[in-house]
Amino acid sequence: MPSVRTGLLRVVGAATTAYGVTAVRRPDWLARPVGMAGEQGGTHPYTAMALRPLAWRDAAGGLAMLLAPAGPALVTAAAVRIASDVGDAVLFGRTVTGRV
Repeated sequence: MPSVRTGLLRVVGAATTAYGVTAVRRPDWLARPVGMAGEQGGTHPYTAMALRPLAWRDAAGGLAMLLAPAGPALVTAAAVRIASDVGDAVLFGRTVTGRV
């Protein structure tokens, strides 16, 4: 029987996969929270191009969490996902200006 943690990681993986796939199609979902969208909410094509690899990375990390066998593989997939999010937070937190 799967543990509660395994079930939670699967749910987070599914949600992350869905978010990543959506953000590939709509990179403004990533651009808005970090202040990279225009005043009307649109995203410049170059900004969208730069953000799509992050969205694919999120989708792939989520899929790994969803499909990895329970145990070390799932723990590793979750650790990579967490490291990616921490890296994004540090990068965007240090470089994005004009937001409170």
